[in-house]
Amino acid sequence: MRVIYSEDHKLRDARTELHAGQLVTPFEAPFRAEWILAAVKEAGFADVVAPDAHGLETARKVHDPAYLDFLATVWDRWVAAGFEGEAIANSFPVRRTSQRVPDNIVGAIGHYANAADTSITKGSYEAAIASMRCAITGADWLNAGNRFAFALCRPPGHHAGIDLFGGYCFINNAGVAAQRLIDHGAKKVAVLDVDFHHGNGTQDLFYYRGDVFTASLHGDPQFAFPYFLGHADEEGEGQGTGSNRNYPMPPHTSWQVWSSALADALARIRAFGAEAIVVALGVDTFERDPISFFQLKSEDFIRMGEMISAAGLPVVTCMEGGYGVPEIGLNVANVLEGLEA
Repeated sequence: MRVIYSEDHKLRDARTELHAGQLVTPFEAPFRAEWILAAVKEAGFADVVAPDAHGLETARKVHDPAYLDFLATVWDRWVAAGFEGEAIANSFPVRRTSQRVPDNIVGAIGHYANAADTSITKGSYEAAIASMRCAITGADWLNAGNRFAFALCRPPGHHAGIDLFGGYCFINNAGVAAQRLIDHGAKKVAVLDVDFHHGNGTQDLFYYRGDVFTASLHGDPQFAFPYFLGHADEEGEGQGTGSNRNYPMPPHTSWQVWSSALADALARIRAFGAEAIVVALGVDTFERDPISFFQLKSEDFIRMGEMISAAGLPVVTCMEGGYGVPEIGLNVANVLEGLEA
């Protein structure tokens, strides 16, 4: 198992998150990656490398290039406008309004935001690029003929859509990894999202494509962020008809129920003919996660990895969520151990 990690994740160290009507210290913080790295090393995954210095060529195939340009300049524009503090969207192009991008930086942030929870800070873009590079480097490890890679991505990516950021995500790491595999010869790839929250950004990227199958196991959007996508009847359109599968599940979902959904998703991935799996790994399905409501236990993550491995396909795992409890490192290491078992 090759582990890809960049110290540049620390460049994003936000101080502000809008949560439950208050500005709080963000749940998504540098300590997450540090805890995970320490735990996977302790578990024996010692092949840790820095990512290669990839550019945006692959990302521009799944994201709107104008959006990526926005990410590259937003912080400097915010500072130049004279604003203090971190940039948070406060105005959105909601239903029945114009979709033009305003020149004003406040309006531009709102245009490209899918939630007001995520502040943009100095270093956010650089950290997002490093995270993306981890994912691409992981995909290239598979392209070289290897079976498993773990991209310790931070910030996460699965809420980043074609031209949207939010949910702590700026560039869709799993989506970029899937595109990289396609670019290097795979005819079909699957993205399996096991984060507690629906991978709305990944669904947005591939909803009309037939070469990438997306499956997401998540808290029912009637009750859980991101609320507006993730229902079972969203199955893809056009060339992507039948290539998107959602598994929304209620509060207090146990391993028995959750694993049944995983088994179905893996069966569909095999039937699709995927040549590799990109796992969007969130361990916020853990029973003590502070912003989720599933009931998985630490030992369940070993079984999760074993089930995914049993599909017999190369797997690149991209880190997504998991918050505020020391067990996030153990739970990630358990998934990796299950994969290699």
